[in-house]
Amino acid sequence: TGEDTLSLHDALPILLVRGPWIVSQYFKGEGGDPLQDGTLVGLEALIRWDSPEFGQMRPASFIPIAEDSGLILQIGAWVLRQACAQIRQWQDAGFEHFVVSVNVSAVQMQHGDFVELVRRTISEFGIAPEMLELELTESTFLDNATLAVEQLRALKQIGLRLSLDDFGTGYSSLSYLWKFPFSKLKIDRSFVNALNESTSAKGILRSIVKLGHGLGLTVTAEGIETTKQYSTLRELGCDLAQGYLLDRPARVSNIPG
Repeated sequence: TGEDTLSLHDALPILLVRGPWIVSQYFKGEGGDPLQDGTLVGLEALIRWDSPEFGQMRPASFIPIAEDSGLILQIGAWVLRQACAQIRQWQDAGFEHFVVSVNVSAVQMQHGDFVELVRRTISEFGIAPEMLELELTESTFLDNATLAVEQLRALKQIGLRLSLDDFGTGYSSLSYLWKFPFSKLKIDRSFVNALNESTSAKGILRSIVKLGHGLGLTVTAEGIETTKQYSTLRELGCDLAQGYLLDRPARVSNIPG
């Protein structure tokens, strides 16, 4: 309701003040490359807000409000710092095979100093840039594609990995694959879920995997919850897998290393 939205808007600054005690970083693993061996190769930072008033909230409940209010810039910077700090810990412990991905909002990308923020944070923690991956959806590029191209190329030059998230749900995803310097595409979970309902879903997934490989991209399928989905995607040559079948989101303290 409108009243709940107002209350959330008023409570969001608390998230920034109490940071580590209110918001927990979660990570979910991806399957091996290729899927055959099931090796853990990557982690995605998932933000959860443990609010005393509203309970544990998923991003869909508060990120849109944060974007409208501009607080997403501070939240995004905090998540980036947390991810880089954790990368540094793993790097120092010799766990340099993990890639940690961070979701980026369109509002962050539209802010003029985003590239410099990333560059500065990486430098501050002294991490290997290739251990950090930024995930972006098509909405990131809709307002100003020219600026987005410049920013992504600059981020790529730093040494970051770039991933196109929720592939297949936008209007012009195909054009973004060759215009933007992505290294990975993530198949939207709706296509994976469709394997249980549609006979044509397998053919669509096969085409997406072939398209990604033809462009030299690593292909990840997310939202895998059944052995049938997993075995089908392995058969189709998908590189990485992510979903509850493989592992549930966990606090960073429970991740090896």
